[in-house]
Amino acid sequence: MSTTYPATLADWLARIEACHPNEIDLGLERIGKVAARLPADLNGSIKIVVGGTNGKGSTTTMLDQILRQAGLSSATFTSPHFLRYNERICINGEEVSDQALCDAFSAIEQARGDISLTYFEYGALAALVLFTAAKPDVVILEVGLGGRLDAVNLVDADISIVTTIALDHTEWLGPDRESIGREKAGIFRAGKPALCGDIDPPASLLKVAGDLGAGLLLRQKDYSAELDTVQPGHVQTWQWQGLSSLGEQLTLTDLPRPVLPLVNAATVLQAIQFLPFTISEAAIRNGLESARMTGRMQRLEVQGRHFILDVAHNPEAAAYLAQSLSTEPAQITHLIIGMLADKDIDQVLALLQSSVCDWYPVTLNVGRGARSDDLVNRLSNLQVDAATIHGHDSVESAIRQVLERTQEGGRVVIAGSFFTVADALKTLKQTS
Repeated sequence: MSTTYPATLADWLARIEACHPNEIDLGLERIGKVAARLPADLNGSIKIVVGGTNGKGSTTTMLDQILRQAGLSSATFTSPHFLRYNERICINGEEVSDQALCDAFSAIEQARGDISLTYFEYGALAALVLFTAAKPDVVILEVGLGGRLDAVNLVDADISIVTTIALDHTEWLGPDRESIGREKAGIFRAGKPALCGDIDPPASLLKVAGDLGAGLLLRQKDYSAELDTVQPGHVQTWQWQGLSSLGEQLTLTDLPRPVLPLVNAATVLQAIQFLPFTISEAAIRNGLESARMTGRMQRLEVQGRHFILDVAHNPEAAAYLAQSLSTEPAQITHLIIGMLADKDIDQVLALLQSSVCDWYPVTLNVGRGARSDDLVNRLSNLQVDAATIHGHDSVESAIRQVLERTQEGGRVVIAGSFFTVADALKTLKQTS
């Protein structure tokens, strides 16, 4: 008896979203059984797995850009997406087609039998199927949640990266940094390079690496980045120090400062030292300069206003956003913020408070979304002047008001969640 599968990607996404009763169901047993029935073999590619609380996306982006500048083929699996599901799976910088995704989902559906898979697991398997067929030189896989039990950890990484370890997703990963560090270190492999960009890694992460015999390198201990003194009329540059694959000291100087976080660039440059390819300094420079990301310090100009979009959905990311804003010329800042209710909302708002003049808290109309009136109350508890708070029931409504209230040249920051930024991108595209 033949089975009829969806004809469009939209229909497939609706189907896979309804396939499993839980949005998150950590564990490798179910997905491992399905993967074993698929053409999902990445042994022809070098595999880099990127985990961590913040910085996974920027690390992946800079790695991908440098590799392609060096003339290598690369593939990336990231999440979540902003406007199109296809953003999650890219080969040589290009999103895979709807048809390719539909074909991959069909193969997964035939292979899974009665095994249920989550939405994320379908995507991870689709990436493995498509990358197996494409055979890129390097595959970069971004962990969805945690590490040890995440679907991406089906893959034995040749190089593992943990960017930072902070309190987030505690209901799944544990209540403290030690618990979370242990989960994130689950992507390390025996005898393979493992990098950690957190300058204060939890003891649990160090122990996992030691027990495994992974070759762990730490930022500020084994490799580092340092900004150069800015000379009048000169562009900001930086220097990197690290180790070769043989343990020799290396230094790169006068590097262009990337738009994305410098701390992650330092980890990227260390990671590429372990690749079995020759990557020129020119490729590194060009890759750093060209690396841009949707929703991470993304700048758009709409109706003469300067918009900065940054997901900043937890305290560590909010602190980075606030620090970045503080380095720019003093300016009245209008903030549109929408958050998920299970995030540390109070701490995020407190960290951004010194950078913001006018607040536009919005309701996120998704299952875990916080309501604008809750954000308003929390801002009031922080002693924010009520006259500077303008609550809205949607991102679109907030953008329309901020355009009315500001003049050309005004700065508007949109932050708090991937959902917030995704809604903003849709609205700004229609408004510009």
